[in-house]
Amino acid sequence: MPRVIAAPGLRVPREDNPRTYIEATPADVADSTYYRRRLANGELLVAELVATPADKPTIQASKGSKA
Repeated sequence: MPRVIAAPGLRVPREDNPRTYIEATPADVADSTYYRRRLANGELLVAELVATPADKPTIQASKGSKA
């Protein structure tokens, strides 16, 4: 199972320790029904697929262009 993070604004309990949460820090999880269901519901996101602001390309207009 890939590394996962919680969707923005959520804390997802870990399957093996429900008092410990998956948040914005990527966590390695088991390939289980529990985590697959959380991924399908959108509560967890695959960390490698989530783009950070530094990963997003920016487009800057040059002088004289009409953007």
